Amino acid sequence: MKLSKNYKKALELVDSSKVYSIEEACELVKKTSTVKFDATVDVSIRFNVDTTKADQQIRGTLILPNGNGKSKKICAITSKVEEAKAAGADFAGGKELLEKIQKENWFDFDVIVATPDMMGELGKMGRVLGPKGLMPNPKTGTVTMDIAKAIKEIKLGRVEYRLDKDANMALSIGRVSFETSKLVENLKTLVATLLKVRPAAVKGIYVKNAVVHTTMGPSIKFIVE
Repeated sequence: MKLSKNYKKALELVDSSKVYSIEEACELVKKTSTVKFDATVDVSIRFNVDTTKADQQIRGTLILPNGNGKSKKICAITSKVEEAKAAGADFAGGKELLEKIQKENWFDFDVIVATPDMMGELGKMGRVLGPKGLMPNPKTGTVTMDIAKAIKEIKLGRVEYRLDKDANMALSIGRVSFETSKLVENLKTLVATLLKVRPAAVKGIYVKNAVVHTTMGPSIKFIVE
């Protein structure tokens, strides 16, 4: 693949043999953006875990102190419709919204939150919502009685983290336009969370590789500690 001039210049700024501190990596990632738009800043991490074992799963949510620059449309499936709307849900309702999804193939939202009383109906739509990653789950805080709190947290910057089958994790922590200090704070929050949820069954090395990069920008290794 032929590299663009801008990418080559960005690549020259990165020492591929070095593992940078979080502060250094966040400062460098802003300098290595090669596109004209406000690129996202993404983190990619490979873990030394066996994803086939239940006691080595890594999944949950965290609130990025400064958000990640992405506004999410929320669909609340609940009997607490007015409460959900007041908290900032873009759409709120019960069975009628589920029917709209089924009949009209309607997916004008990014996340579904639900109260437990609606899970019976939502469960019937697992084949539709599951493949799109939209099925609410108590582990990610998207099934809760306190639906107002869940909606507010998502709007503030709550994000879900989870491993794929190859033990990789990808997450956006902001945009190039963010101040370096805000990217640092977000990345440190992510790292602290991941270290806290380290499965007890994992021995030796926990993180094999961790990089931060922008959209179409070079990868920058950083220390996870």
